[in-house]
Amino acid sequence: MTTTRRRQSYEGVAVAVPVTVPYERYSTRTAHWFLGRAVDALVQGSGLDKAQIDGLCVSSFSLAPDTAVGLTQHLGLSPRWLDHVPTGGASGVMCLRRAARAVQSGDADVVACVAADTNHVDSFRQTLGSFSNFSRDATYPYGAGGPNSVFAFITANYMRTFGARREDFGRIAVDQRSNALKNPHAMFSKPLTLDAYMAARPISDPIHLFDCVMPCAGGEAFLVMSEERARDLGLRHALIHGAIERHNAYADDPIMVRGGWRVDRADLYAQASVQPADIDFVQTYDDYPVIVMMQFEDLGFCEKGEGPAFVRAHTMTHDGSFPNNTSGGQLSAGQAGAAGGFLGMTEALRQLTDDAGARAVPGAQLGLVAGFGMVTYDRCLCTGAVILGRGEALS
Repeated sequence: MTTTRRRQSYEGVAVAVPVTVPYERYSTRTAHWFLGRAVDALVQGSGLDKAQIDGLCVSSFSLAPDTAVGLTQHLGLSPRWLDHVPTGGASGVMCLRRAARAVQSGDADVVACVAADTNHVDSFRQTLGSFSNFSRDATYPYGAGGPNSVFAFITANYMRTFGARREDFGRIAVDQRSNALKNPHAMFSKPLTLDAYMAARPISDPIHLFDCVMPCAGGEAFLVMSEERARDLGLRHALIHGAIERHNAYADDPIMVRGGWRVDRADLYAQASVQPADIDFVQTYDDYPVIVMMQFEDLGFCEKGEGPAFVRAHTMTHDGSFPNNTSGGQLSAGQAGAAGGFLGMTEALRQLTDDAGARAVPGAQLGLVAGFGMVTYDRCLCTGAVILGRGEALS
């Protein structure tokens, strides 16, 4: 028997008030502090009273032993809808999807989606130690316990399989740095050339220094509500045209060369009634350049294995032929833990609400944000993507 999946659209749901809590390389403050700053900025930016935020969706690695419910006590919130989404780089898309459905069903009127992490000298090691039993058991016996060696494995396999060169990944990193130079929140403020990228010291072959994100402390946040509510509040906003997520896709592949975006991309574009060529900019999840290249392929901008040729043919700056990670992405803005999964969302909102300043994509109407999270030894388990469109101009 064949069944037809029927999906309710996201029509009428608005996303507004992009917030970035400024990043710090190291901090003695807790994740709770950064999350609190994010919620306060949402209140100030929306004109709402804190009590009017009746939904909360949280992502954080360093909030433990608290979860989202513990945070409500810390911040004096009393939501009637609550979710905790521990999917790291995929959490921005997944929080948005859940919050949108809560608004549509009437379970919440205004949902605060917040992500933040702290970063002190030893916190990164502690996070890695408790991140994944699968990853720990597969790598610790060989003396490799961090993401650099895992992504070196994935990157080397991709290079062997599809003929990618380090220069191809370098083009991604260099163009993102160019974007970051126009982002006041970015951790890196010095230009990066392809020659400097190629000459950087090796970290875990073929991964070199500028293939790696800089861990830091900070937060990102946004509000989800009805389009009508956003207009009543006078908030510039974006609208959700389509969204997907997928977990543990292509489990039979020996090593990850494709992600779950590929499974559901036709559904994503059908929801939005667009094609990849209609998208004005992309915000890919960029823990390492090889994953950015996979997203270009798996989201349909080129075919599998054509990623190297695609980046050679395009300029990926905000004013280039294929704008990607216009904030600089995590490779140049920094990775504030789980907030890295929200970075593409807040940047897309800024692009679609005329708040991107000097890095604005000319004439942008549609943007795609992709998420990628929870990497074990040889693959990522969580992927998601959303297409956002510019909301109707406020009178």
